[in-house]
Formats: sequence, structure tokens, C-alpha cells
Amino acid sequence: MARDIIRTSDAPSAPPTYSQAVRAAGLVFVSGTGPHDPVSGKIVGDTIQEQTRQCLKNVSAILQAAGTSLERVASFTVILLEEADFAE
Repeated sequence: MARDIIRTSDAPSAPPTYSQAVRAAGLVFVSGTGPHDPVSGKIVGDTIQEQTRQCLKNVSAILQAAGTSLERVASFTVILLEEADFAE
């Protein structure tokens, strides 16, 4: 099965052993991305809402580089460091 590695400078770089995303069999698999600014690498926002917005912005940029968008996502897993942030 052919695989395409997806890369974009519009989202934070993935760690050296990961790709931002991989396209295979017509599907796009996006690696986890935090609330980091793609240019500075610094965390964006102080609240869970601001940080979640940045994560989605990063994922959206990766999906766009793969030729797709958030509207076509079938599954999305979110990992929170603080359980208290879940309600937000």
C-alpha cells in the first residue's frame, strides 16, 4: 500500500520519529499536535478554550496540506492533561 507523508510549515513540526500526517488507502491519519504556534513553538493561550482552538487550527492546517479539511474528519481523539478542563 502506498503511503504519502504529509508536511506543512503552517503547523508545528512533529517529533523526529513522527510525521504530521500520513495518507494511505484514501485516508489521512494526523499525529497528535499540541497548542503550539508553528513559528515560535510557544504554547498559544492560557485557557483550555484558547489552547483547544490552537490545536484545531494546527490540525486544520495539516489536513489542508493533505487536501482535505476538518469537515471530513471521521474520528477525533482529544487527550486532556487536566480532567477539570473537560467541562470547558
